Amino acid sequence: RPIRPSARGGGGVPVASLAGDNRMVYIEDWDTFYAEAEKLYLDHPAHTRYSLKYRHTDGKVLLKVTNDRVCLQYQTDQQQDLKRIEKLNNIFITRMCGRDPEADAAEGAEGSASKGDKPVSSEEPGSKKRRGKR
Repeated sequence: RPIRPSARGGGGVPVASLAGDNRMVYIEDWDTFYAEAEKLYLDHPAHTRYSLKYRHTDGKVLLKVTNDRVCLQYQTDQQQDLKRIEKLNNIFITRMCGRDPEADAAEGAEGSASKGDKPVSSEEPGSKKRRGKR
């Protein structure tokens, strides 16, 4: 089974190649899975797929990120991990839409500061729209 060095510089992260090894390997540490999944998507955005599956019989959530050469998997049965999974899901969706999640977060912080302002209307004050029969 090939070992790819992790981004943090620690040991290695075991990953299975779909071409050479048919076994599925699960990464047990969330931070490692998150970093490797994001790196895999950034390296090959057109070929990377993200899958989320809930197995009711086991009560587990299975995540899989693959580009047909590297397959990263993570499974959990902890409810507290759902917030982390939701964050990863939002990042992938934002990136797949062609936007940068860090830039969106910065815009959201600026937009929340001016939420107290009234919304700007395109209508002139005093003009009324007519509704109903004429």
